[in-house]
Amino acid sequence: QVKLQESGGDSVQAGGSLRLSCTFTLQTYNTKCVAWFRQPPGKQREGVAALATEDSATYYTDSVKDRFTISQDKAKKTVYLQMNSLEPEDTATYYCAAGPTYICAFGTWSSPPSHDYFGQGTQVTVSS
Repeated sequence: QVKLQESGGDSVQAGGSLRLSCTFTLQTYNTKCVAWFRQPPGKQREGVAALATEDSATYYTDSVKDRFTISQDKAKKTVYLQMNSLEPEDTATYYCAAGPTYICAFGTWSSPPSHDYFGQGTQVTVSS
């Protein structure tokens, strides 16, 4: 069983930065597509970025690709989401998710049902 633990959420002002972390607590890591999702209050969950742990290929949704960067530290089994130039519209609960590696390349990483595991989420609040 794979378990994911997010951390790093906080309250910041517009224009600020945050780095979220997603740590795998069990062995399986090297053949996964790991994605970050976010869910604003009352809205659907949206995929924002993904990374294939095997080769570090990255994928982004258009609304964040110039501001967010996804990366990994294999030794720590941790995937990061660096978020810069934050906007109030970025306010949401952020979740990491893990699924089979092929969903990254196939482009289905942004669909929640493609993933086998979700973390509990971490809150990001951006004030204007």
